[in-house]
Amino acid sequence: MYKCLIRPVLFLFDPEGVHYFSFTAIRLLHRIPFMGLVFRTFFTYKVPTLEREVFGLQFPNPVGLAAGFDKDAKLYHELSNFGFGFIEIGTVTPKPQDGNPKPRLFRLKQDEGIINRMGFNNEGVVAAAKRLKKNKGVLIGGNIGKNKNTPNNQAQEDYLICFDTLFDVVDYFVVNVSSPNTPNLRDLQDKEPLTSLLNVLQKRNANKASRKPILLKIAPDLSNSQLDDIIDIVSDTQIDGVIATNTTLSRSELKSSTKLNDNAGGLSGKPLRRRSTEVISYLHTQSNAAFPIIGVGGIHTADDVQEKLAAGASLVQLYTGFVYEGPAIVKRINCAIK
Repeated sequence: MYKCLIRPVLFLFDPEGVHYFSFTAIRLLHRIPFMGLVFRTFFTYKVPTLEREVFGLQFPNPVGLAAGFDKDAKLYHELSNFGFGFIEIGTVTPKPQDGNPKPRLFRLKQDEGIINRMGFNNEGVVAAAKRLKKNKGVLIGGNIGKNKNTPNNQAQEDYLICFDTLFDVVDYFVVNVSSPNTPNLRDLQDKEPLTSLLNVLQKRNANKASRKPILLKIAPDLSNSQLDDIIDIVSDTQIDGVIATNTTLSRSELKSSTKLNDNAGGLSGKPLRRRSTEVISYLHTQSNAAFPIIGVGGIHTADDVQEKLAAGASLVQLYTGFVYEGPAIVKRINCAIK
């Protein structure tokens, strides 16, 4: 029903406007008595064979919602009713920021992809932490970044602020240095600054009463030598895992009009599937499976999930697939991979 009736109507309108409309609709529907139970009945699938223990956390199933959908932790409880095993909020920054000028979100319908140049628009880490204090039972990842106007040589302080503010209300952290939409952010993926940043976070983590897993989210546009550096960095800093991958700057082999695919920003969806799987496979093989990987990029079907798992992913996340395939996608995947 979603792909035949609902999606064609939604796709007539501005993508960012539809995103906020969808948020409002989901929230209003959940205010109807017992509607949360109805959603869980229709969209969740629970069997013991789907459960995963990864970096010390117990996941009810391996399919999560990627960061960027619920940036400000406004809808994590309602979204969990669509069957996700975990929800990643963010990217959040120390101070609120508007992000990049609109329009900044574009559908590539022929490619089943999305280009975004949102630019870490969020209400700030304090607002997200306040909402997460109300969490009851949803496994939450906290994706953290730096403010646009913070120079890279002061970025560590931004990440530490986000880390400390979210520490008591998330289950794991994701260090985002791979978004293409914040100027010079990807420079922090270089070996020296990235090692320094992760060591600082690990030191702060060790001083807590009980540490939290820290993951690194990387770009799909890294070369093999850069991926080798990532493997070394994970080993040297002893972080808990990697999320592969963020959005890509590549526009190769797209079917959509040049006018659309020439837009600046990160590309997600089906065009990213092959490259993200290649990165997962390379990291898994070259590291001798030394650390867990969350696979994300181009997941629209259960076969896409199986491909990521076979390449070495322990868990997966989706975002664009949720937009194109609709809310039943998680249950379809879990029923197929159980």
